[in-house]
Amino acid sequence: MNIRDFRLPFLFLAFWLLSACSKKEWDDYYGRPDWLGAPIYQQLEERQNFKSFLALADKAGYKTILSSQGWWTLFAPNDAAFSLYFKENGIGSVDQISVKDAQAIVKYSLVIDAYRKDQLTNYQVAGGGQPNMAYKRRTAYYDFVKDGPNAQYKKIVDGNSTAKDGVNSGAYIANDNNNKHIPYFIQGFMDNKQLTAADYNAVFPNITYSGFNVAGSSVVNADILAENGVIHEIDHVITPLKNIDDELATRPEYSAFKKLLDDYMVSYVENADLTSRYKVLTGATDKVFVKLYSSALAFAPNSENFTNNTTDPQMDGFSLVAPSNTAMNEYLYNPQTGILRKFKSFDAAPASVLNDFLRSHMWSASLWHSQLKTLPNAQNERATFDLADVREEKIMSNGMFYGVDNVQRANVFSTTYSVPYLDPAYLLFVRALEETSVKYSLINPNRKFTIFTISDSQFAQANITYSSQYIKWVYTLNGVEQNAQASQTRAHRIVQNSIINGDLPSLSGRGLLLTYNDEYIKYDNGKLYGAGNEDVGDVATVTSSENTINGHAYSTSGIIKFTEKEIGFHLQKLAASDPANFSHFYNYLLNSVVYNATTQVITGTSTGTSYTIFVPTNAAIEDAVRKGLLPGNASTGAPTFAPAQDQIEKVSKFIKYHILNKKTIADDGKPDDATAVETLLASLDGEKEYVNVTKQTSSLRLLDSKGNFVTTNQVLSNNLSNRTLIHSINKVLEYAD
Repeated sequence: MNIRDFRLPFLFLAFWLLSACSKKEWDDYYGRPDWLGAPIYQQLEERQNFKSFLALADKAGYKTILSSQGWWTLFAPNDAAFSLYFKENGIGSVDQISVKDAQAIVKYSLVIDAYRKDQLTNYQVAGGGQPNMAYKRRTAYYDFVKDGPNAQYKKIVDGNSTAKDGVNSGAYIANDNNNKHIPYFIQGFMDNKQLTAADYNAVFPNITYSGFNVAGSSVVNADILAENGVIHEIDHVITPLKNIDDELATRPEYSAFKKLLDDYMVSYVENADLTSRYKVLTGATDKVFVKLYSSALAFAPNSENFTNNTTDPQMDGFSLVAPSNTAMNEYLYNPQTGILRKFKSFDAAPASVLNDFLRSHMWSASLWHSQLKTLPNAQNERATFDLADVREEKIMSNGMFYGVDNVQRANVFSTTYSVPYLDPAYLLFVRALEETSVKYSLINPNRKFTIFTISDSQFAQANITYSSQYIKWVYTLNGVEQNAQASQTRAHRIVQNSIINGDLPSLSGRGLLLTYNDEYIKYDNGKLYGAGNEDVGDVATVTSSENTINGHAYSTSGIIKFTEKEIGFHLQKLAASDPANFSHFYNYLLNSVVYNATTQVITGTSTGTSYTIFVPTNAAIEDAVRKGLLPGNASTGAPTFAPAQDQIEKVSKFIKYHILNKKTIADDGKPDDATAVETLLASLDGEKEYVNVTKQTSSLRLLDSKGNFVTTNQVLSNNLSNRTLIHSINKVLEYAD
C-alpha cells in the first residue's frame, strides 16, 4: 500500500467528525427552537376548541396560508364564540355560512405581521415604535367591487384617499386595496389616552371591558406563539366592521345629511385597471368606478387610510357626526332661524357654506365618548351638542360614527361673521373679510365684535365692484378704473373700518369707536360717521341689528367713509369753524417750512401712518408768545406767523413736538396708564423727543420734556382726520432745548 492509500481512511474519519460537529452547531443556531409551536392551523387543531373556525378557514380557502410560512396575528374565535354566533344568526353550523362570508370573517381576523399583546399598542414609525399609542392594525380583508348607487355606476370600489392637516386629498391611490383595520383595546393604550371602560362600552355596550378586547370580543388566551405568527383566542366571532360611509348609507334617519354628501361631494371615476381586474376575477364586463369624495371635506368617509403615513391608522381614525333629519332640517330651513333662510338652498349659497356645514360635523381624529366636549373638530371647534343629544356612537373600521338629535353649530354660522356670510346681499363684504383674514377674528366666540355690514349695492354706490372674470377688485373714479391693488386696498379699508372690537348692544348717545383698522369713527344716536363722512356732510344710519353669540351686527343706510384728505385739510377746516381755538396753530403751520400749502402735507407725515395732533388754543399760544416760546409780541402775546429767519426753526420744532408719531390716542374717558410716545421732533443726531400721555376720565394728561403738565379740552377734542385725531390743549408743550 502506498502512502496515499494508507492515509485515506483517516481522511474520511476526520471529515465525518468535522461534519457532525458542524451539524450540531448549525442546529443550535438555525434549528427550529423547542418553544416554537406548530403553524397556526396545526396549533388550532391541537387545541381542539377551534373546530368551527378551522372549518371556516377551510371553506374560505385559508388552510394552506395558515399552515405555511408567513407572519400573521390571528384573533381566533373559539368554538364557544361560534356557538353564540350561530345562535345570533339563526344557523346551525359553518355549513350555512357562505364562502364570501367565511372569507370575510377569516381575513378580518387575520392581521398582517405578528404581534404579541405587548407589541400591539406600539405605533410603528420609522426608527422604532411608540408604546401605548396604537389601537388598530391593518387586516388581510378589504372590500373590492361593490354594488353602486344606480345603473350608471353599477359597480364601484371605495376611494382610498389620505387626509392631512384637515384636508382630504380626494385622489385614488393605485395598488392600495383599502384594507380594513381591526380595533383592540389594551390597558396601556387606554391609560395613555385617558380612556376608561366607559369609552369602550359606549361603542360596545354589551361587552365587558377586560383590559384586552378586540372589537366586540374579549381575549381569553393571549400570545399563543406559532411558527408563522401569534394567536390570540377570543370569545366572540368578529365580522368586518363597516366603514363610516357604509354605516351612513344604512341609516335612513340620517338620510338628509347623506344626501348632501351624495349630491355635492361625491364623484364616480371610471378605472380601467379595476375594470380589468374585476373581469378577470368574475368574468363580468361591467365598468368599475371609484367613489371619490371631494377634497373640500376633511376626509373621505369611505377611505381606510388616514394620513400619508401608512401606519397612521394604527393610532387614530376619522369621526363623523351625523345629525338626524329633523334636527338638520330645522337648523337649515327654519324660516326665522335657519342658516339657509335667505339663500333658500345650498345651490344658491356660496360653496363654502355647504363645506363649512359638512366639515363642522367631521373630526380628523378618533372622537372618544369621554372627549366629546374637549376634542376639536376639523374646524378646530369643540362639540356644541351634548351627550344627551347622542342617539348612538359606534366604532367603524376607519373611525367613529355618531348619530345625534342635534347639529354642530359652527362658529361661522353663530358669530357676527354669520350675518353677512348667510345673506346674499353681502357677498363682497364677506370676500373682503376672507381676504384680510378678519374672518378668523370674527368667528372666534371668545372675542366680542360689532360690525356694520356693507351690502353689494352699497359698494356699487361707492363705485366698487369685483370682477370674477379677472379676479380683482374694481374701483372707478370719475369714470376711470383704478389699478387693482389700489381698488383692493380701498375695499379692504372700508370693510375694516366697519368692524369694532367689543360688543355694542346699543348705539344710543354719542361716542368714539376704534375700528379693526386702528382708525376712529363716531356714533351719535344711531348715526355713524368717519372722517370721510364729515368731509362730504353725510352719515351712515343704522336700520336694523342682529344679536349673535359674540356681538351685534348692524345694517346701515350708508357706508362709514374714511377720508382721503391730508391732515392739513382738517386743521384748516377746524381753524375756519372754530378760529378762537384752532386758528393760531394753523396759521403758524401754514407759514412754516414744514408745511406744503398746496398738497396740505406736513413734513414727516405719510399716508397710512397713525398720528395724534395736539393743538394749543389761541389763548395758550398767546401765553407762549409772552414767555418767548413762540415768535410774536411778548407784550401783547400777538403771534408773528411769518417770523424772522432766526425764529423759523423754533416754529418748526413747536409744530413737530405737538404731533405724536405712529400712534393715535383718543380722549375717550377710558383711563389708562401713562405711556411715552415719540413725536415728530428729533435732534440732529436722530434722538426723538417724547410726550408722556395718561388717559383720564375727563381728559388726556400730558407731560412734556420740561416737566410741565398739560390737559386736553375734551369737548373740543377727538376731531377726525386721516388715521389721525386732533385734540385741543390748554397749554403749549415745551420740548427740550
